[in-house]
Amino acid sequence: MHSITARFIASLAAAGALFAAAAPAAAQTWPVKPVRVVIGFPPGGIVDTVARQLQPRLQAALGQPVIVDNRGGARGTLAAAEVAKAAPDGHTLLMVFDSYATYPLVYPKLSFDFARDLQPVTQIVSNPLVLLVNPKVDARDLRSFVSLLKSQPGRLNYASVGPGSSNHLTAEYFKAVSGTFVTHIPYRGGGPAQQDLLGGQVEMMFLSAVLAQPHVKSGRLRALAQTGLQRAAAYPDTPTIAESGYPGFEVNSWVGLLAPAGTPRPVVDRLQAEVKKIVADPAFAARLQEQGLTGIAGTPEQFAAVLRTEQDKWARLVRERQLSLE
Repeated sequence: MHSITARFIASLAAAGALFAAAAPAAAQTWPVKPVRVVIGFPPGGIVDTVARQLQPRLQAALGQPVIVDNRGGARGTLAAAEVAKAAPDGHTLLMVFDSYATYPLVYPKLSFDFARDLQPVTQIVSNPLVLLVNPKVDARDLRSFVSLLKSQPGRLNYASVGPGSSNHLTAEYFKAVSGTFVTHIPYRGGGPAQQDLLGGQVEMMFLSAVLAQPHVKSGRLRALAQTGLQRAAAYPDTPTIAESGYPGFEVNSWVGLLAPAGTPRPVVDRLQAEVKKIVADPAFAARLQEQGLTGIAGTPEQFAAVLRTEQDKWARLVRERQLSLE
């Protein structure tokens, strides 16, 4: 078991034991004031999109204001540090996306410890990434795109939001299985990366299904493949990479909720239960599906297992490909 995530699971058990005596009181009284959901990125990204869709329903369920607080900076680590040091009373939470699983690889020296100071609450949603190309690229499907890449190794570029991000590591995973070489162009955020992809300064990018959808619908970008094992309902005509000749290829973007370590288990359980009710509501689930999202809302242990799998997978890729994350 990966040592970092093993400590996540251990922290859950420790928190449960430590606060067992306070469980009844915590369950009855929480929340007693507004709940702040901190996001380490500016408005407009997938985490912000999910948070703002969840916010009014969670607020109604909890009976207290739920405030979405965007605290951009240092690729989300400033927000994570703030929540890690917050009181473990369930009134300050952190909403993150899939790149969070790579933070221990990318940021080995920080003012806080991801495993020790934060605990999983629930994975909220999951969605595939979509392999997008600028329309000027002479390829209409994955097979022709791979042929193009192999005929001109290194000439085409792909964008990412930075080393260690999910779109960086997914592209490197794709390069490894397809035997191709595309040059990595890292950006300081998703907005600039998408703008250059739209403008043709870079030719390729893996982007979450939610963020890719408006560009694909408008025809400004072309979707060649998606990274889930099954086609997302929002992309019925876009094949998966797995069905396009690379069996087993799977990468899913996700959004999840964390709390400061030591948050009472009854509070964590109620949070998870309320989120589960929301994403299971037919109207809300249909809205998610339209965006390419699938509601998850699993237990803290299930979310910890996702983190373990992701961390192990990407750590292995970084090691085998000798990738620089600086």
